[in-house]
Amino acid sequence: MSSAENLSRLDAIEQALLNRWPESRIAPTLERIATLADYLGSPQLSYPTIHIAGTNGKTTTTRLIDSLCFELGMRTGRFTSPHLESFLERITINGQSITPEFMIATYNDIAPYLELVDSKMSNKLSFFESMCALAFVAFAEFPVDVGIFECGMGGEWDSTNVVKGAVNVITPIGFDHMEYLGDTLEKIAQTKSGIIKENSFVVLAEQESEVAAVLMRACAKADATPIRSGIEFSLKSRALALGGQMLTISGVYGEYEDLYLPLYGQHQASNAATALAAVEVFAGETKLEEEVVRQAFAKASSPGRCEIVGRNPTIIIDAAHNPHGADSLKKTLSEEFDFSALIGVIAPMGDKDVAGILEALEPILDRIIVTRNSSHRAANVDELKSLAMEIFGSNRVSSSETLEQAITQAIDMARSSNALNDLNTAVLIAGSVVSAGEARAIIRRKGI
Repeated sequence: MSSAENLSRLDAIEQALLNRWPESRIAPTLERIATLADYLGSPQLSYPTIHIAGTNGKTTTTRLIDSLCFELGMRTGRFTSPHLESFLERITINGQSITPEFMIATYNDIAPYLELVDSKMSNKLSFFESMCALAFVAFAEFPVDVGIFECGMGGEWDSTNVVKGAVNVITPIGFDHMEYLGDTLEKIAQTKSGIIKENSFVVLAEQESEVAAVLMRACAKADATPIRSGIEFSLKSRALALGGQMLTISGVYGEYEDLYLPLYGQHQASNAATALAAVEVFAGETKLEEEVVRQAFAKASSPGRCEIVGRNPTIIIDAAHNPHGADSLKKTLSEEFDFSALIGVIAPMGDKDVAGILEALEPILDRIIVTRNSSHRAANVDELKSLAMEIFGSNRVSSSETLEQAITQAIDMARSSNALNDLNTAVLIAGSVVSAGEARAIIRRKGI
């Protein structure tokens, strides 16, 4: 098959997947994915797995776990969501997105089983369930030494929860997806604790006290071993460094010094400590070679998470899709960068806590341009502008009908300010993963 034919087939596969239930539409059941996995021969049980749930930091923690396992010599499979630019990003082998050829072959293998399950269920398989199945099979076919799975939403009913995690990781839990997961931290934690398997290790990032209580009860019920931040492992110190930070981490089985992490923020340092603890207990319950850890962290990346994508002016992209994430972003930008002014391009989803996101970012933004991404879930621009004016004041707020127009406007404003006043005005683009992905594509296309 030629490359053109491959691309055509890949487009057809993506469209077929997108024609299924969207991942924003949730049904609290594992029946469909469990039936599909059973028909496929339970490929997700053919390799050991690390399973990650939480509200914030899941994707970065998953990527860091992947990097550590790969540097230790393991063949790795990583499943994350949502994607920034290509649906192939969700499934990686040895740190690289699945190739179009492998995706096509895997889809061709499972397509008859998708149709079979569809025919037997009152609701057809969703986009997310289908992507999970593709990952299960691709990792088994490669084959991988470890499958690393990030939950899409929640835990108990998430389609990834047909894996049997030898190590289960729960990153910081906060408020998000409350219409599905519950309106209190305890309810959200209870749902996410559903990934905890019997006799497994459970690596717990720092949590609110009420969340920690729920998670510890779940560990006791499953006879699982908790590995807690601040007790069994901890981030001992961090210092700013060019392009990131230097860390000292007290792991479960030893101390690791002089670790360079090319990511910004206290939260990313904490994610690194969590990832390290998870791999320590997974890879033999022993201290890892420090040089291997240094190499793994030095190669780390987390696209769309406080990612610098331009230098004239400085342009930063961050998904920041809930107040907790926006607050972490605010702390990082205020503590680790020294801009004379910051112009925000904010494009959130309408079903998120938009006011909470705006309130978190207000102290660091001198001006804000509200806009929308291409998703049907994007917040209405007029309503967004009215809300922003209440929080920022009318003189700091403007709007644009498209993300590309807003980015162009913000860049022009920053360049003009920097040229006229010899300032260091930067641009921040934030509000959702979709906005982050579209912004990356826009900036690359513009050659900025």
